[in-house]
Amino acid sequence: MKRIYTFGGYPALRNLTVADIVAGKGQRKFVQTTATSRIEAAAAEAAGIDHLSIVDHDIAEARAGALNTFTTAALMASDYATHDEILRAGISAAAAGADAVYTLRSFEAVEKLADEGLSAQGHLGLVPRLSTNIGGLRAYGRTADEAMKLAEDLRRLEDAGAYAVELECVADEAIAEISPRTGLVTHSIGSGGAADVIFLFQEDACGDTPNPPRHAKAFADMAGIRNRLEAERLLGLQAYRAAVLDGSYPDAATSIAMKPGEHEKLREALDKRMPFHR
Repeated sequence: MKRIYTFGGYPALRNLTVADIVAGKGQRKFVQTTATSRIEAAAAEAAGIDHLSIVDHDIAEARAGALNTFTTAALMASDYATHDEILRAGISAAAAGADAVYTLRSFEAVEKLADEGLSAQGHLGLVPRLSTNIGGLRAYGRTADEAMKLAEDLRRLEDAGAYAVELECVADEAIAEISPRTGLVTHSIGSGGAADVIFLFQEDACGDTPNPPRHAKAFADMAGIRNRLEAERLLGLQAYRAAVLDGSYPDAATSIAMKPGEHEKLREALDKRMPFHR
């Protein structure tokens, strides 16, 4: 564990620092996943996941579950309109315990974050929210010309001050050629194994996605377990309803009895003072 101070000025321990990740580029693989709750964050930390990716609004929840795991807070594209708003959100996320911030917005937005000392990550390749610009959801960098355009954009991102980049659905060979030629830490989501960090959404890794993307692989069957749990829920509710209707629930074992002799005393008293309503 490394001792740090957070951007908010609090002492903390982290499994990794930005410097560790940069130093590990080309030397080892880092494993990254998502978390949307303290339960998911705690599971990731317990599993030894290197790096968490969260939405900035979830930082407090994620930190409650994973106190020590390196965490990047995503500043969602549609949440912040101006560069000043992006910067303000980045500072807030870092102050709340994020170790780095992510934006898919412009090189200028990245530069603004980096100029204030924040560790900024960009996004290139297939950017789903901007997919209309490349003709829809499709692989990127499958031609030499498109891969060269990606390489040029990586250089621009690095010049803007980013330390890392998420590369989504980019041809494996393109990443293998480009990653060693950039100082950026490369994160692969659906872009093969040549990048420095391999990223997979937790719900995809755990088999909890109804229609997973092509690049995803399930290593567990949470959806199947969840379906079995829901089937058990239905059985339980159906049996409960039937038991109420046939009189088998509540029964003596689940009800409270009066003390011996008290029932007769009650009946006699009620017969005198409160006869049955006609």
